[in-house]
Amino acid sequence: MMKKLLPLLAAALLAACANISKVEGEQLVNQRMTVKVTEAWNKVSLPGNVQPYEVWTQEGLALDELRLWAGVRSGQALITLPAGSAQPGKKPPRVPTYMAGMAPDQLVNLFETMYAIDDSLVNVTRIEPAIFAGEKGVRFEFTVVRKRNELLMQGVGWVSVRRDELFAATFVAPKLTFYPRLLPKAEQIVRTAQIHG
Repeated sequence: MMKKLLPLLAAALLAACANISKVEGEQLVNQRMTVKVTEAWNKVSLPGNVQPYEVWTQEGLALDELRLWAGVRSGQALITLPAGSAQPGKKPPRVPTYMAGMAPDQLVNLFETMYAIDDSLVNVTRIEPAIFAGEKGVRFEFTVVRKRNELLMQGVGWVSVRRDELFAATFVAPKLTFYPRLLPKAEQIVRTAQIHG
């Protein structure tokens, strides 16, 4: 019983330390992409945890997460690992790094690698052409079996490139309840994405 409660307790403690602000209306992501928010979301910032993406949630980070990347340059990682996160005796995890000229399947693999960075089991189930932020790109679907609690998550992502800069969004939530209920709200935001500047 305690093993199952620990991840929830850790998530609650993390949330208590997080800076949470309501976002609605037109939002500018990383000074490079605008999205329109018709129904309020919560933007989460963790102290001392500088990531190259924004994190938004409806129900809390343990239950749903919308990530937005804007203007990622060639050679830049999609995620920043906390200092001291490498485990003794283990190779440090491979950090997914965007490089200009990547093929669509390589772009999708960046996100597969990112969601598997904590040894969670990730499986990409679908990749198809799509428009994201006004540019040709791909939409992909995937599942994640979260290592910390073995919860089955469903995810979807969109990625495109403009002038060798990457723009992307991913949405992940528990497959059985929160994903089908919250996906339309995430898609509504993603459809409004436009590159700024």
